[in-house]
Amino acid sequence: MANSQSLPLCEKKPLKINTVQRAQEIAILFLFICLLVYRLLSLTDHGFVWLLAFLCESWFAFNWVLTLNVQWTPVEYKTYPQNLLQQVPELPAVDMFVATADAELEPPIITVNTVLSLLAVDYPSHKLACYVSDDGCSPLTLYSLIEASKFAQFWVPFCKKYNIQVRAPFRYFSGNSKLPSDNPIGFLQEWTKMKDEYQKLCQKIEDAVQNLATLDFSGDYVDFAHIDRRNHPTIIKVIWENKERLSNGLPHLVYVAREKRPNHSHHYKAGAMNALTRVSGVMTNAPFMLNVDCDMYANNSKIVLYAMCLLLGFKDEEEGAFVQYPQMSYDTLKDDPFGNQLVLPLKTIWPGFAGIQGPFYAGTGCFHRRKVIYGLSLVDSEGNLTDVALDKEEFGNSMEFIESATHILSEKIDHPRDLSTAVVDAANIVAGSAYENNTLWGTKVGWVYGSVTEDILTGMKIHARGWKSILCMPDPPGFIGSAPSSSHIMLTQRKRWVTGLLEILFSKNSPIFATGYAKLDFRQCLAYTNGLNWGPKLHS
Repeated sequence: MANSQSLPLCEKKPLKINTVQRAQEIAILFLFICLLVYRLLSLTDHGFVWLLAFLCESWFAFNWVLTLNVQWTPVEYKTYPQNLLQQVPELPAVDMFVATADAELEPPIITVNTVLSLLAVDYPSHKLACYVSDDGCSPLTLYSLIEASKFAQFWVPFCKKYNIQVRAPFRYFSGNSKLPSDNPIGFLQEWTKMKDEYQKLCQKIEDAVQNLATLDFSGDYVDFAHIDRRNHPTIIKVIWENKERLSNGLPHLVYVAREKRPNHSHHYKAGAMNALTRVSGVMTNAPFMLNVDCDMYANNSKIVLYAMCLLLGFKDEEEGAFVQYPQMSYDTLKDDPFGNQLVLPLKTIWPGFAGIQGPFYAGTGCFHRRKVIYGLSLVDSEGNLTDVALDKEEFGNSMEFIESATHILSEKIDHPRDLSTAVVDAANIVAGSAYENNTLWGTKVGWVYGSVTEDILTGMKIHARGWKSILCMPDPPGFIGSAPSSSHIMLTQRKRWVTGLLEILFSKNSPIFATGYAKLDFRQCLAYTNGLNWGPKLHS
């Protein structure tokens, strides 16, 4: 029998290339060059019209080069979670972040389903902690999570007992789901009970949404009395704590509403992610972090195992700063007129990115190394780590957080701690609106500020420090989210994306500068240019 320590956790395999298609692509590029040379040589004979044609064809040729660069060396990754499971005592902890910003636009039941799907993943529960960032500071979100934690005590064991694949109840109990033909004894009875309990949960949440005024603003909800979502103190509630450290229990569940004040910029989602990073650093300090949007549930119960295979499976850490799962959508319109399923990118563009320096950070469905988010470069990672973690100008003035960051950057094992009142008090401090003042949060540490597409900018900064990223495309897909349901919503979303991407391309954060003055690979620079150029290409 092979030594379990020698079994591979993952493999990186080049995808088979269609030789005929490759020859056609090169031929088209050659014809582009010939046409441009011809236009240039005869420019003086044809005047302005010829110049205009030359500029247009140069644009098409440039985009063709960018496209070829992305598709030139596609790769795929294969994982072996069964090998990882033989090393259970060595499995690292993972902090899971769920972000929601508005209980009206993002109904609490959607957030609840995402949280339930994460709490039930196939991974030792005592190694997991789930943090929900509520940037809307809504008592409805907290109420829904408290009620969901009660349901989760039955839902999580049910999913693991019967190896349920889709662990978001609203999808599992939908009309499209089918019961397995070989039902174990007692399964149908438990299934019926579970569905009834879920319907009761939905009804409780719906009643609270319709009658918010009847909510008792005492006990857990006293902080929400007369709350102003744009001007309020930090609110952190430990909804559930796995005190016994049971591997088959329920993971920690923590509600976080960071402090907001009118005279302090909150930096939207990037600011929320940085606040969660600090809060989780003080409370559980897992070396890896997962972040998902509230409407993107875990569709594959082995997502954490796959990610750990990729993050731990390579000899060199530089191969995996983060693992990105592609975004996919459910309940899309017939024939997908808005392109929400991203069929072409999933087949060609994403594997192409994976063959260079890795996929872009998409803002959701991503596992991060915490030390990379803390701004660690490859030089530091290779053994030249200074006492940067002790610098208050970088990390802020919380000694509890600085100590936790030091443990992460020096790779010391952090022993599990109780989520005591003292720990929560320390977490309240690092979630304060003024905590980042005169620090490097948002520039060199954490999620990067300065763009509405903070995810792309953050990922590019990580690549510019020399790190690589990994694409994970399991079957079934790891995460599935909701898609825009109308053309108006779709256009608003894409306008925001295009604006943010062009904002990065024509700013000091351009990938061109990152190639010249940092460690961004030249081909990765072209890949980023191709992605940031998405809006003009879409309309050309």
